[in-house]
Amino acid sequence: MADLIVAIGLVFVIEGLLYATFPEAMKKMMSMAVSMSENSMRTGGLFAAAGGIIIIWLARWLIG
Repeated sequence: MADLIVAIGLVFVIEGLLYATFPEAMKKMMSMAVSMSENSMRTGGLFAAAGGIIIIWLARWLIG
């Protein structure tokens, strides 16, 4: 459970840093996301989730 809370905290840190450091680029990316089709967003989300699972699995395997 502690790992989940740490992971959620890291998401907030990374996202917050992106908005603080590159606000104009983040606005541009949001407007691009609004114009994307649902299927494109769904596909991108699935690839991102799969990539995250692979990274977690590799980290656990290499470290643990």
